[in-house]
Amino acid sequence: MKKIIVLGGGGFIGGHLSKRLKDSGHYVIICDIKNHEYWNHKDICNEFIKGDLRDPKVVSEVIREGIDEVYQLAADMGGAGYIFTGDNDANVMHNSALINLNVVHECTKKKVGKVFYSSSACIYPEHNQLDPNNPNCEESSAYPANPDSEYGWEKLFSERLFLSFMRNYGLDVRIARFHNIFGPMGTWDGGKEKAPAAMCRKASQSDGKMEVWGDGLQTRSFLYIDDCVESILRFMSQSKFVGPVNIGSEEKITINQLGQMAIDISQKDIKIYNIDGDDFIDKYGFSCPVGVRGRNSDNKLYKEKMGWVVSQPLINGMKKTYKWIDEQVKSKTYIYESPDKGNTIYRRELGKQPSTREKIK
Repeated sequence: MKKIIVLGGGGFIGGHLSKRLKDSGHYVIICDIKNHEYWNHKDICNEFIKGDLRDPKVVSEVIREGIDEVYQLAADMGGAGYIFTGDNDANVMHNSALINLNVVHECTKKKVGKVFYSSSACIYPEHNQLDPNNPNCEESSAYPANPDSEYGWEKLFSERLFLSFMRNYGLDVRIARFHNIFGPMGTWDGGKEKAPAAMCRKASQSDGKMEVWGDGLQTRSFLYIDDCVESILRFMSQSKFVGPVNIGSEEKITINQLGQMAIDISQKDIKIYNIDGDDFIDKYGFSCPVGVRGRNSDNKLYKEKMGWVVSQPLINGMKKTYKWIDEQVKSKTYIYESPDKGNTIYRRELGKQPSTREKIK
């Protein structure tokens, strides 16, 4: 049994990873600034520490002697509506950089056995992703650097940060670049959701129309969460290859096609309409945030080093994700933290008074 810390375990990927590690018999400690929205903490970890990892004192208390592995997934992030508007750039860079500076220092000081850092496909140069049909996201293409967002620049900086601590202080690190991870038990509304969740929600809520930002011809690939977790653990289990390496799917799809996939799964009569330019600005008050024209994971290096590559088709993960999101939409419930003392979590029905609540933990 390993003693493992998952930073950001209150989030989507971190929650799934923590549950898999705990189910495998490891002692799992989570630290996050928020409770997990959907899982009871006892199901995903042995200890849950609610704390702000931007505070070096918190990180010093969380990362202790005798830890076998630390998974650093904590970051200020979200979907296109959060990352690409420009309104959140300062917070994204400041918050994530502070977390990573604190974490790498304490992991080195406390002699952590191995550290996983979750980077992103957003580090890849914008000029290599202008052709939606032929984007270049091979790992070696990251330089000369030109990410399309401040989120990507911070991720690239932090890759170099962890690698420099490896070179100078012997910290054993593994770095992976995630490509659009999706699935149940994650954000599905509010502006920070990723495209698959947004399309599933729109299909579930639609009265006959589905809004898709931009012309919808931009391409992406999306990796289901179970495959992501398996890829992380296989990467961490080997002793030599540090990365950075892509963790993603090579199944490229346009955003319009993704929307149509969600519609087909819903079995509803829904038409896609695209919104961009002045129409988008008039409606939302800012330019349409669509990101690069094309992005698709290149998995050759992962397959070469691990001898394995993800193979689950996108449609399988989308069916599971739609089913879960459709249940959330229909139940019209959300999770919130009790204002009274303790960590009691309550579920409240939308539209009812806060006193109408059901204790679920």
